[in-house]
Amino acid sequence: MGAFEYTALDAGGRERKGILEGDTARHVRQLLRERQLLPVSVTEVAQKEATQQKKFSLVRRVSAADLALFTRQLATLVRAGLPLEEALLAVSQQTEKPRIQSIVLGVRSRVMEGHTLADGLGEFPRVFPEIYRATVSAGEQTGHLDEIMERLADYTENREQIRQKILGAMLYPIVLTIMCFGIVSGLLVYVVPKVVEVFESSDKQLPLITRMLITTSDFFRDYGLWLIVALVAAGFLFARWLRNPDARRRWHRFQLRMPLVGKLARGFNTARFTRTLSILSGSSVPVLEALRIAGDVVTNLPMRDAVREAAQRVREGAPIGRSLAQSKLFPPMTIHLISSGESSGELDSMLERAAVSQERELDGLIAAMVGLLGPLLIITMGLFVMGIVFAMLLPIFQLNQLIH
Repeated sequence: MGAFEYTALDAGGRERKGILEGDTARHVRQLLRERQLLPVSVTEVAQKEATQQKKFSLVRRVSAADLALFTRQLATLVRAGLPLEEALLAVSQQTEKPRIQSIVLGVRSRVMEGHTLADGLGEFPRVFPEIYRATVSAGEQTGHLDEIMERLADYTENREQIRQKILGAMLYPIVLTIMCFGIVSGLLVYVVPKVVEVFESSDKQLPLITRMLITTSDFFRDYGLWLIVALVAAGFLFARWLRNPDARRRWHRFQLRMPLVGKLARGFNTARFTRTLSILSGSSVPVLEALRIAGDVVTNLPMRDAVREAAQRVREGAPIGRSLAQSKLFPPMTIHLISSGESSGELDSMLERAAVSQERELDGLIAAMVGLLGPLLIITMGLFVMGIVFAMLLPIFQLNQLIH
């Protein structure tokens, strides 16, 4: 039995959409006719998702918040002792989003056919990442799916909290920057030219700062639109350049060398790597497989390469901590905690402690940056506005000399 999305017409000619479970598309059409509905289209959920993955679509992924909610609901129901297919059905009935409902029913249909939950999740790889599927598979193999689903729920919720925290921290500086740029541009394009008209009839030379302001204002009025087009084109070309793996690797390596950006990139990727490796290690995933999956969540390419090189050394018998230390890209505290976890046999807990430490340090750094960036932007805007006002008022102060 599978899950099918349908579009049908009722007796009044109105379009109805929904999801039905059936053996085949033909069976679903028969069910619709029994409900006095005329089938227009019937598509299996898994087949529709596979089609969307092959073509461009604006709705490709389920949000991290939705994934975290699904995982927590499923973990709670499984721990309560509900059979897996009933738990999936209950989760699908609780969601208000049709796409989530169709995906959950698609997973349920695979489970009811005798496949494992990990195999069912594997039908939707863009929704459930590899770490998710590998963790669930390990839970099913060890017979501790309820405990591992709880850990997975904590992991997805933690990832969503970090994402929300970063977005919230960046929102204020971005809005303030846009406002500053808008105010200064408005003064240069609309206010300055009208004030300058007062002094154009004078034969006397204007002060240097006023002439600089007039030149800047004329430039923005004449070439402002072209400047915006040039910036957009430069951004597009830069993004296209980054599609090349070698170019992106050079850019990421340059980021790591930058004073503040490098610390942020290193801390963010280290936190993701250690937390992912922690949950995989605690879920009894083989260490080499865990290193491969955890390395794939690292977005910085030099650091990802370092993880792969470390995995190769671990394959040859070297410890994880010492193997990661050779790249000198991971913080020393993280290396020490991993080495300590290997020596004490508590690698997963030490990895989690390393992740918490990095996330705490990252939170402090972001908070300090946001706390400094706001006042700096305000001061910068104030200096720009003060310079514009001073440039416009200076000729007025010298008005008597300009007239005589």
